[in-house]
Amino acid sequence: MEQEQKDKQNRERSSQLNTYARFSGIAFQMIAIIGLGVYLGIKLDEKYPNKYKLFTIVLALLSIAMALYNVIRQVRDFTDKQQNSNDKKNN
Repeated sequence: MEQEQKDKQNRERSSQLNTYARFSGIAFQMIAIIGLGVYLGIKLDEKYPNKYKLFTIVLALLSIAMALYNVIRQVRDFTDKQQNSNDKKNN
């Protein structure tokens, strides 16, 4: 009985660590997407100069939108998976 309880606690800790790792990975993905968008915008503005640095502005905003979409999609997938897992446990 005690061993089962310890095993359950270990599985919960492991699950929490996996969750933290997943969301940390999402943060790094956001940084990469936004950084790449800004970098490309800067390079395009260097190649095709303009008064307002439009390429940087537009690509930065687009990359932020893409990063947010990516985060929302991954969080939704994760919560759906968690909910389905909990539903299976309860039945």
